[in-house]
Amino acid sequence: MRIRNLDLRNRIVIAPMCQYSAVDGCMNDWHLIHLGHLSLSGAAMLTIEATAVLPEGRITYADVGLWNDDTEAEIRRTLESVRRWSVMPVGIQLAHAGRKASCEVPWKRGRQLPPDHALGWQTVAPSAIPHTDGDAPPAALDRSGLSRVRDAFVAAAARADRLGLDLIQLHAAHGYLLHQFLSPLSNQRDDEYGGSLENRMRFPLEVFDAVRAAFPAGKPVSVRVSGTDWVEGGWSIEQTIAFAARLEERGCDAIHISSGGLHPAQKVPVGPGYQVPLARAVKSAVLMPVVAVGQITGYEQAEAIVSTGDADLVALARGILYDPRWPWHAAAALGAHVRAPKQYLRSQPPQFKNLFDSE
Repeated sequence: MRIRNLDLRNRIVIAPMCQYSAVDGCMNDWHLIHLGHLSLSGAAMLTIEATAVLPEGRITYADVGLWNDDTEAEIRRTLESVRRWSVMPVGIQLAHAGRKASCEVPWKRGRQLPPDHALGWQTVAPSAIPHTDGDAPPAALDRSGLSRVRDAFVAAAARADRLGLDLIQLHAAHGYLLHQFLSPLSNQRDDEYGGSLENRMRFPLEVFDAVRAAFPAGKPVSVRVSGTDWVEGGWSIEQTIAFAARLEERGCDAIHISSGGLHPAQKVPVGPGYQVPLARAVKSAVLMPVVAVGQITGYEQAEAIVSTGDADLVALARGILYDPRWPWHAAAALGAHVRAPKQYLRSQPPQFKNLFDSE
């Protein structure tokens, strides 16, 4: 399918996955290994992990960023190596973690680090409401703070264009800053950025408009959202549909439907394809492409999601880390073709004739 000027060879995209392995926001050889092997997977597009637009917007001190020349240079170094061997389009997810920032890496329990910790800092949010009991309250963003965050997204978008990235995805899901503005559980402001649905959507839409204006008109800008908070009184699928419609009016090119992440009281019905009904609900209301994600592991399962019209594309995350050749195996199972590097052509099993298209 074609999204603006971006041609996708199939309906499989690789979702952004944080690696918590950067140093001062800079990529390193781990990111080259990680992105490099995924770029040989046969998927249609690869998306770089949640990339902070400001240092204080990182989830952890080990997150990738795109806020200065050093962080841009290290992404460029990684991309140059990946592109030397792969023609797969590459997008980037631009993000700000808001009140869920200043955390330890997940394999060290992932708890929030207080502002006076050597690896922590003061977080910001729509309202001074911590994510979890015991966390330091975030500072509520004032007008100048809102402008600084919006301008940081714009500056990162300009850097993304200089890097030749094919797509920007704005992260408005999983309880991070833009999602925090959307949900009434985290946004209790009494100005024009809080209260009604229209007001809670205002800042995320302002960020989208500013990024859309800063990124070349021929390149797509998409948004990742949580379809629901899975908490009574929180962000809901009905509000998601309203937000998606407003994004579409403004020129959004695709919407990626995930869920949860905003509140520790969430009750998530995890199971195979558990978020697909959320994608289906959004797809019934918009014309732009909709991406489904979440425990999509079976080839026939993924094919059914697309062929029945529940979503236009499927996104793989942990599943493709476990099986980096998932698209190859899907193509073999479904009688299709998949792009593979010429160095690997001889690996084609004899029972799957003409499975591979050479890069």
